[in-house]
Amino acid sequence: MTQTQASSGVQLSTEALALLQVIQNAGPQGASVAQLLAQLPGLSRRTAQRWLAQFVQDGRIAATGVRRGRRYYSKLPSPSIAPMGVAEPAAGGPQAATQLQLAPDALEVRDYVLQPLELRKPVGYQRDLLESYQPNQTFYLPATVRRQLHAQGRTLEAAAPAGTYSRAVLNRLLIDLSWASSHMEGNTYSRLDTRHLIEEGTAAQGKARFETQMILNHKAAIELLVDSVSSLEPGEPLWSRYLLMNLHAALAENLLPNPADEGRVRQHAVEIALSVYRPISAPQVLDELLDMVLLKVNAIQDPFEQAFFMMVHVPYLQPFSDINKRTSRLAANGPLFRANLCPLTFVDVPVESYAQAMLGIYEMGRVEMLRDLFIWAYERSTQEYTAIRQNLAEPDPLRLTWRKLIKETVHAVVSQPGADAVALVEQAVNAPEAAVPEVDRANVQALILDELRRLHEGVLARYGLRPSQWRAWQAAQGI
Repeated sequence: MTQTQASSGVQLSTEALALLQVIQNAGPQGASVAQLLAQLPGLSRRTAQRWLAQFVQDGRIAATGVRRGRRYYSKLPSPSIAPMGVAEPAAGGPQAATQLQLAPDALEVRDYVLQPLELRKPVGYQRDLLESYQPNQTFYLPATVRRQLHAQGRTLEAAAPAGTYSRAVLNRLLIDLSWASSHMEGNTYSRLDTRHLIEEGTAAQGKARFETQMILNHKAAIELLVDSVSSLEPGEPLWSRYLLMNLHAALAENLLPNPADEGRVRQHAVEIALSVYRPISAPQVLDELLDMVLLKVNAIQDPFEQAFFMMVHVPYLQPFSDINKRTSRLAANGPLFRANLCPLTFVDVPVESYAQAMLGIYEMGRVEMLRDLFIWAYERSTQEYTAIRQNLAEPDPLRLTWRKLIKETVHAVVSQPGADAVALVEQAVNAPEAAVPEVDRANVQALILDELRRLHEGVLARYGLRPSQWRAWQAAQGI
């Protein structure tokens, strides 16, 4: 059972962390004790009240009202998710101008994991998700997406030795990635607090010791990763047990109940709070599968596919007693550092969206929601690190070749509000009259789903659609 430190310095059990998560999920309306206990039937009222009082005292949550009218609220921001087709400005300044939007297949994942726990089928680790993945033949990120990411992340150091760009931006990278990844774990340090801690060694007043430790651990882990990438010989594999274990150890220092778990494959079972997923518990099986993860990720040629593979398979396997997701987020940057691409900082990533995307992998073995989040997050990261381009990007050759089919299929999907969008796209691409070569079908299908994800009122004429048709389709999709 995983634990972490509370802001008071005591250890939080998985149940206590689950209570904090339920409060955060309650949103701005907050929740009463009765509502919290209804979602955590195994938790006693007395224990819940004791934890709630401690959380309020520590500043983790806020409370209003008295006795039966008392309600509890999360102090952490709960960024909203704009489903596909909705693009309203989000609060937070110039870098928060566009909300995350989800394609229809990603919405299927979101809708499933938003169901109550009792409606979701308990599931264990499915080896086939890893074993069936064939590097450079299987792709989580379609070719058109990979081309888009390469265009966004390209730097002037592309031909320089591995790690040149990450070293050039290291000072800013340490602040952005340490702050954003820690924020996703509930850390309340501001970016300015993080900057003072990293640059001056000054801990923010009123913050818990474990929050300060978490930031410093990220700094150490990022420096380790940059140094490791920079020392690689041409053709040398990036990932080894040595690097992954030491990356985890750097992130975990002084944060685990048992220090012996730092940088070591876990020797005990763990649970995922608020999930029906049950990870593998046998250490020898974890060892075997971790070796397979490292073997396959090293065989992947595209750095973005390699990065995404680590974001999927490290948390899914849960090789460590805790801090698996943090490890995967930093590990995702290794291939980008090596290729001198812009880093993935996770700045502004909606915490709830990320949690739901991970549940989709844990409970469904589906990556679509994490894929959309990855694409969106990387675009925002590159906005932080690259100047505005002066020239238009080259047209995507696949989009150019199949532009007629793409437009017709988008029109057909939106014109049938009650139909299964994913099924319609698949049917159109595989139709004999479409004449799409088998090797291109998955990528063309992904292109169409991407067009649907980005659909808005300003481009409807391109597809021969009227605003009323688009609104009807949005309503039918629950958007």
